[in-house]
Amino acid sequence: MSSQHIDLLDFSELPAPVYFRYADFDAHRFASAHRHPWGTLEYAAHGVLHMEIGGSRFMSPPQYAVWVPPQIEHSFYSNQPVNYRAVCLAPSHCRDLPQHACTLAISDILKAILKDFATRDVKIPERDADQRLAQVLVDQLQQAPTHECYLPYASSPGLLGILQALQNEPGDSRPLADWATQIHVSERTLARQFIRELGMSFGEWRQRLRFLAAIEALDSQRSIQEIAFDMGYSTGSAFIAMFQRQAGCTPEQYRRSHLESRKV
Repeated sequence: MSSQHIDLLDFSELPAPVYFRYADFDAHRFASAHRHPWGTLEYAAHGVLHMEIGGSRFMSPPQYAVWVPPQIEHSFYSNQPVNYRAVCLAPSHCRDLPQHACTLAISDILKAILKDFATRDVKIPERDADQRLAQVLVDQLQQAPTHECYLPYASSPGLLGILQALQNEPGDSRPLADWATQIHVSERTLARQFIRELGMSFGEWRQRLRFLAAIEALDSQRSIQEIAFDMGYSTGSAFIAMFQRQAGCTPEQYRRSHLESRKV
């Protein structure tokens, strides 16, 4: 299937200090590299957002959003359908937000405001009540916990090769020792390399990858059990427990809410 380009906002400046954008992107949609004078919170209410920002790759599930400061070049792509939300902020609102691209943890309050505005198609908050909600949203963003990246990437060739192999096959359950043998280092050396370059263990990185891959797989007709096996889990219950820890809901609940959101 060929990719289709996503139309970008053609403003030279925002029509309001806080401007909201909503879209349902099909699979294989993309926005080529661009920049603009405002900051943007890029969020997928369902699906996984794949972005490249300033030469770094970001993948973000629905509990997180990607923050792109003003004038930073970025692009994005949808492997699977994405329920997209964006909050565009005038430069004056960006001063108390990170000055570099990063991942922000999204609070329940922020998610609820975004869902409410999207349901009512509020692009510019005009009513007093909506303006107050928009201010709460900005306050929540300024307080949101910052993460460098939900699924970071390596720079060293050996580690990068392992990450790419896992991304091609998230269900690969080979232990760390096998991967260490493959790149001719000790298991302990490779474990330290994961912590040093990625800020997390091999097990944590692989679990995050599987969670992202599972979100995309849930858009298919495959059963939960089939997806569990594809993700390298020997039982459906182990997969469901992992997904619930990450998403706060079961895979079935996530799939159902995704279908409902696409009917809105």
